[in-house]
Amino acid sequence: MSEKRTDYLSWDEYFMSIAYLAGMRSKDPNTQVGACIVDCNNKILSIGYNGFPAGCSDDEFPWNRDGEPYDNKYFYVTHSELNAILNYRGGSLEGAKLYVSLFPCNECAKACIQAGIKTIVYDSDKYGGTPSNRAAKRMLDAAGVRYYQYTHSGREISFSV
Repeated sequence: MSEKRTDYLSWDEYFMSIAYLAGMRSKDPNTQVGACIVDCNNKILSIGYNGFPAGCSDDEFPWNRDGEPYDNKYFYVTHSELNAILNYRGGSLEGAKLYVSLFPCNECAKACIQAGIKTIVYDSDKYGGTPSNRAAKRMLDAAGVRYYQYTHSGREISFSV
């Protein structure tokens, strides 16, 4: 009788990989961020990535980061966390866990708190220490939302059958 595999993915590896895969759907030429929301039983509830709202053509809105606010992407792009929250159609996200490839901004932190997300697992914190990042962490701490940085296993995740 064979023994079961022992080198399978942990839940954190699995869901963070899904977040990164979702981010690959983003058409943003500079930053691709993905998010995956799961319940306490490790069931996927929703997925999102950064992009324009439905009905706003990604050929007609700006992707650049510079220039006047009306003429760059920041007024138009929906972040992955908010997209995942808005994509969920199953009811409450109370107690859910969010996996996201980039630490949430202050606006997404507010949405996570309001949605009832209780844990955030993030990979990159490249904006750590910025006012938006500090405000996000302050709100998450005040609301009792736990957050921690994803620990890479060092394994390369590849696809084969």
